[in-house]
Amino acid sequence: MRRLVVTGSTGLLITGGSVISGTGDARTPPADVLIEGDRIVAIGDEATKLAATAGAATEHIDATGLTVMPGLIDAHCHVTFGEPASNDELFFHRDQSTAALVAGFNVQKLLLAGVTGFLDPDCLWNLGPALREAIEAGIVEGPRMTSGLNALLTAAGGTAGRLIPESGTAAYAHVMGDRPEMVRTTRQQIKHGADWIKIHVTGSLPNHRGEMTVWTFDELRAVVDTAHDLDTPTVAHCRNASSTRLAAEAGVDLIFHASFIDEQALAAVIEAGCAVAPSFTFLANLADHGDKVGAAPNQVDVFRGEIEATATMLRTAHDAGVTILSGSESGFALTPYGHWHAREMEVLVDAMGLTPLEAIRCATYNGAIALRMELGAIGVIAPDAAADVLVVEGDPSADVRVLGDRSNLRHVISRGRSVDLDRPWPERRPLPGEKVGQWAAEPLTWEIANQ
Repeated sequence: MRRLVVTGSTGLLITGGSVISGTGDARTPPADVLIEGDRIVAIGDEATKLAATAGAATEHIDATGLTVMPGLIDAHCHVTFGEPASNDELFFHRDQSTAALVAGFNVQKLLLAGVTGFLDPDCLWNLGPALREAIEAGIVEGPRMTSGLNALLTAAGGTAGRLIPESGTAAYAHVMGDRPEMVRTTRQQIKHGADWIKIHVTGSLPNHRGEMTVWTFDELRAVVDTAHDLDTPTVAHCRNASSTRLAAEAGVDLIFHASFIDEQALAAVIEAGCAVAPSFTFLANLADHGDKVGAAPNQVDVFRGEIEATATMLRTAHDAGVTILSGSESGFALTPYGHWHAREMEVLVDAMGLTPLEAIRCATYNGAIALRMELGAIGVIAPDAAADVLVVEGDPSADVRVLGDRSNLRHVISRGRSVDLDRPWPERRPLPGEKVGQWAAEPLTWEIANQ
């Protein structure tokens, strides 16, 4: 039998809660869960017995009538962006020093929402790895984090159109000129702490509806092979079928969006064995609630159509064994920090037809990939797994919307330590120059003034 060894920190025994393991297995009857340090030691009768031997050295949480489950892992969160309402704000209204302070302020909100791990794939300046190290050093309170540096773009650009410069860097973007620069920049990013290399495979171009593929296969292979040679995975932004196919064939490890994926792209993804994070939440929020915050009405049908066109094929991918990750794309005005990290699971259920337990697996067990950890080492309630645990009012295995309401969180355990959920929600005022000011939402014509 295992022995609980108390090494500088007390053990933690969670009793009486039904357990969702995160693996996709059914919610169990009440069972005790024993934690010591940053490790789940035992579950069930063994946990009860081990805790009894430790006596007063074990803290206790009574979870009777509640659900115990793994902490959420958000595979797509832009924690350094600061919730811009437009690309103008993101590119021209962010100062490096204050952006770092704001990111440190915002990252605590993830923990308060039950997120105990996340991937920030691309960041402003070099803030992502710096924030990750500050969290690990105990300077800033936040979840476990992996990070990229600037996203790699070609001169054709990304989602910000002509705001992307012809060369060099701006906001989250680093524009590549040729193959040698792609190889050199990939190596430099890894030297400076990138856990992932992000490639913007599609971009928005004038006179073209939707995003176009703006990288060639050889260019993608140059980045992917260089990163892999240095034991670093790659993630690709792909908002059309050809880019998804190209990224999979080039060996990209994780694909964001996979929008409008078709049969050829699906076959390539299955053959390559890469993972997919659809990141539907931004689209769903705009389609369902954009009118409440002044979003452009013409985008509603476009984004809803993208979800519908993509979800059906991704369900086929899921059934074929493709690993699906849950990513909220938090960090924009439509996806503010701490509010929508669980909504991706709702969309996976409603649009893709996953069961709640399958969706929870995407946001827990499968999230180990985003954190560059072995499957089963985190995102599960199991012996020897990392001690990131939620205690929740209600049954998420019956309705994942339970996890979207922060009032249902009774306890959040991060790295084996309880997070203070009783504190006030972090709020702040905008910094000078942070938000774009408008003289008017539309031209003041004579007809409007006199109608």
